[in-house]
Amino acid sequence: MKRTQILTAIFALLCPVSTQRADDIPKRFNFDRYSAMLNRSPFAVATAVALPVAAADFAKDLYVANAARSPEGDMVTLASTTDTNFKEYLTTKGPVDGYGIASIEWSERVGATKVTISKDGKFATIGFNEALLAEQPVPNVQPVVPPVRVKPAPFPTLPTPPPHRRGVIQRNPAPTPIQNVPPPEAPEM
Repeated sequence: MKRTQILTAIFALLCPVSTQRADDIPKRFNFDRYSAMLNRSPFAVATAVALPVAAADFAKDLYVANAARSPEGDMVTLASTTDTNFKEYLTTKGPVDGYGIASIEWSERVGATKVTISKDGKFATIGFNEALLAEQPVPNVQPVVPPVRVKPAPFPTLPTPPPHRRGVIQRNPAPTPIQNVPPPEAPEM
């Protein structure tokens, strides 16, 4: 009896699920329904007005990688701290890719030279990368006296011994014949 009651209960539960029609399932609302809620959301930032974009400083990531004097004109190599592939080779003769040298303040100290560059009518004074200069040792500017070379004493030459050569090992050696050797005689007493 219990078995039939259990089966009847299961059947009664499954029948309404299978007879449900597609019209009874609620439809999804369009997203436009929520646009008014998004516009007046209490959780939105009160100052959602876009701030004016500040003009990007064209030389904020640039530094002088190299500076050289030459009879044809001074040369400066620009590099970027953010873009390792960026390299501009500028001369005092004229601008290159919009970059030009306005002036160079030369210094005898390592890394103290300052370069004023221009691009699109804007000017910026840049120097060497202080972080890179701190990593590298500062070269000694004082003249180095070459050391006096002392000729080493000659080593006596010894004759080279001949190389050791091993004989040929045969693959299938012939057996050596066993010779009959008489046993030693016992001493007489």
